[in-house]
Amino acid sequence: MPRQGQSVESCILVEWLAQPGDTIEKGQILANIETDKAVFELEAPEAGTLLNVFFQEGDDIPVLTTIAAIGKPGESAESLQPADTPAPADRENPPAPAREPAKEENTRSVEAVAAGREKVAISPRARRAAEKAGVDPATLTGTGPRGRVLERDVPQAAPRTERTSAPTAAVSDPGLVARDPEEIPVRGIRKVVAQKMHESLASTAQLTLSRTAEVTSILAFRAKMKAKAEKLGIPAFTINDLVSYFALRTLRRHPEVNAHFLGDRIVRYAGINLGVAVDTERGLLVPVVHNADGMSLPELSLAIRTAAEKCRDGSIRPADLSGGTFTLTNLGALGIEAFTPVLNPPEVAILGVGGIRLSPVRRGKEIEYVDLIHLNLTINHQAVDGAPGARYLQDLADSLAEPELAMMM
Repeated sequence: MPRQGQSVESCILVEWLAQPGDTIEKGQILANIETDKAVFELEAPEAGTLLNVFFQEGDDIPVLTTIAAIGKPGESAESLQPADTPAPADRENPPAPAREPAKEENTRSVEAVAAGREKVAISPRARRAAEKAGVDPATLTGTGPRGRVLERDVPQAAPRTERTSAPTAAVSDPGLVARDPEEIPVRGIRKVVAQKMHESLASTAQLTLSRTAEVTSILAFRAKMKAKAEKLGIPAFTINDLVSYFALRTLRRHPEVNAHFLGDRIVRYAGINLGVAVDTERGLLVPVVHNADGMSLPELSLAIRTAAEKCRDGSIRPADLSGGTFTLTNLGALGIEAFTPVLNPPEVAILGVGGIRLSPVRRGKEIEYVDLIHLNLTINHQAVDGAPGARYLQDLADSLAEPELAMMM
C-alpha cells in the first residue's frame, strides 16, 4: 500500500481490477484505493502473474503493508502474506461464533486482557498521540485492520460527560422497523470529516461574527465583465471569485487572522494559502490554492475552478489539500444567508459567505433597496480577539462596497 502524503496512515481498498492468476504488465492498474481525501489508482510495480491478494475490497490497510504478490506462475506467495491476515479459505469460511463463555471464563478473559495491555496493536503515530493525550492505549478501540489502533482513534477516547453520552432514543414508531432503513458505513472521507469537525469544536474556542456588505458595485462590475468576457478572453467571474479576491486583498492588512494556532505559539504568515470548501459526491474537500494573494483575479478564478474540478473527478493530490492558512466556504448558491462555519485547525479563521438579498437601507432620510451579502467569520478566540476579527469583516465589507477604491490599496 503506497504512502499518499505524510499524514496518511492507512488507505481503503476500493476495488480490485485484477484477480489472482491474471497476467500483469508493469504499470497496469491493479486497484483503486481511497485516502481520506481522494481516490487513487494503484499501478503494478513489475510484470508477471498476480499470485495472490491479501486484502479484500473495503479493507482499511496501513500504508507500506504488502497487499498482493506478483511473481512467476506457480510460485508461492505465502512468505509475503502480512502477519494476522486471514488466508483466502478463512475469508470464505469464517469460523462459527463461539458459545458465550461461562462467568469464570469471562473473569479469566478480563484478567488476560489486563495483563496484555502492553501488546495492543497500535501504530507509532497513534502511540505518540496517546502518550501526549495521557490515554492508555489499552483503552482504545482500533478502527484499522484487525483492530489496529490508528492516530485518528485517539481523539475518540477523550472522556465523555453524561450530557454527551446520553443513550440513544428509543424508536417510538414501530412502523419504522418495516421501512427498511439504510445503513451507511462511516468511512473514507465521511469518517475523516466527522473526526475533523469533532476535533475542531473540541480543541478550539470558536466565535462567529456576522455582518452584511453592500455588493451593488460588485454585481455591476461582474455584469460588465460577463458582457465582455469573450472579447477580452477572460473567464466569466463568479460572485465567489470576486469575494475571494477581495477577501485575500483585505487579509494582507489583517495578518492576525491569517495564522495558525499551535497551542504554545501563534504563527502568522505573510503569504496566503487559500482553502476553498468544495462539495463533492464523496463528501467535503478543501483544496488549497497556494500563494493565492499573489494572483490576479483571472488567475485566482482559474485556480479555484481547477481545484474544484479535480476534487469532483477524484484527481486531486494530497499535497493540494494541505498547507492552508485561511479558508473560505460559500453556501450562497444554496440559498443560505447566515451560518456558522467550522474552523479548519490549526487555522485561526474561516470566512463563510452567504447569499445575496435585496434589502432596505436608510440613506439619510430616504430608504433605498440595495443588494446585501452575508459574511460570517469564525475565529479561534484562543488566538484572535473579537475586535480584530470584526475589523477584518468591516474592512472586507468596505472593499466589497467600493471595489474600485479597494483595488488601489
